Amino acid sequence: MTRAMTSHIRRLPPWSEIDPLNVLNALPQVLLVVGADHRIRFVNFEAQEFFDASEVAMIGLSLTELIPPDSPIFTMIDQAQAQTCTLSDYGVSLDTPRTGHTMLTVTAAPLSDPPDAVVVTLQPISIARRIDNQLTHRNAARSITAMGAMLAHEVKNPLSGIRGAAQLLEQNAADSDRALTRLICDEADRIVALVDRMEAFSSNRPIERGPVNIHSVLEHVRRLAQSGFARNIRFVERYDPSLPPAAGHRDQLIQVFLNLVKNAAEAVPDDSGEIILSTAYQRGVSISLPGQDNRLQLPLLITVQDNGDGIPADLHDNLFDPFVTTRKNGTGLGLALVAKIIGDHGGIIGFESRPRRTLFKVSLPIFSGHEPDPAWSA
Repeated sequence: MTRAMTSHIRRLPPWSEIDPLNVLNALPQVLLVVGADHRIRFVNFEAQEFFDASEVAMIGLSLTELIPPDSPIFTMIDQAQAQTCTLSDYGVSLDTPRTGHTMLTVTAAPLSDPPDAVVVTLQPISIARRIDNQLTHRNAARSITAMGAMLAHEVKNPLSGIRGAAQLLEQNAADSDRALTRLICDEADRIVALVDRMEAFSSNRPIERGPVNIHSVLEHVRRLAQSGFARNIRFVERYDPSLPPAAGHRDQLIQVFLNLVKNAAEAVPDDSGEIILSTAYQRGVSISLPGQDNRLQLPLLITVQDNGDGIPADLHDNLFDPFVTTRKNGTGLGLALVAKIIGDHGGIIGFESRPRRTLFKVSLPIFSGHEPDPAWSA
């Protein structure tokens, strides 16, 4: 090594000034250090968030207090310690009151000092699953697109005739019969309204996208909600002010987040309802565009979180399908339309749900001035 190179290296920043704890707390993975007795010795910030518990509450706690003792995670910890090797497993199921039902990628790695400790990382399988699910949502949207077009043509015209005939009958009907003619008109109007909602799926035209300030969209949605259906609900805003504009259609994005906020408002407790709106910049999330060689980056993450009872587990796999709903009088078209609009924008949507913590996560591209056609609905 030459003297010049040695001099250059000596001028590098003093890496010893970096606090390792800050590095561990910055990791997006859940990280724990456990001993041979399975007691927790260290947790990072992500672990505290994942298990919904503070560092003080978790340190010294047996891992069996957080994870079922028959979980394969404990076998991995024991094997990593006995064999002094790193073990990884993809698709480990975890189902607890704190975390809900979650699929994880788990890694267990032994520490040399102290020798009886094992580093455990848990990575929820979220982004990949959201991208896979987006393809499923797109197929569901295609099927309802054809149905919406068919209903608009085949149903609305006869309903108009039926309603008109009922109105004519009402003019000469006895008082006792007018309730029946009014019922016919009301039901015809209800079916037309349903078909109108389904017609929103029948458009395959590319959307006109421009720069959209996502915070302006969320603020507009919040004001609408608090002036109406969510007037008694507490809103918390956690925005990243440095976000660049999204590439999208403002009115359609308002429709998306108004729908998500309305669903959240209907799910929260009457006396302590809370909805958290948050934005963040996420790196490394991209999708392949159908029929194209390039990939679309999705760095904008928008989250709508509520403290309701959560989404029933039996609906998780089909939540964005048409006619699937958790509400007694719901049509099951709201989230299907949300998935279609997000797909038309080239984005992805997914959710995580457990009691008192349900999150809908939307990832969108940023505006660059020469957006490719996302072609999700092609």
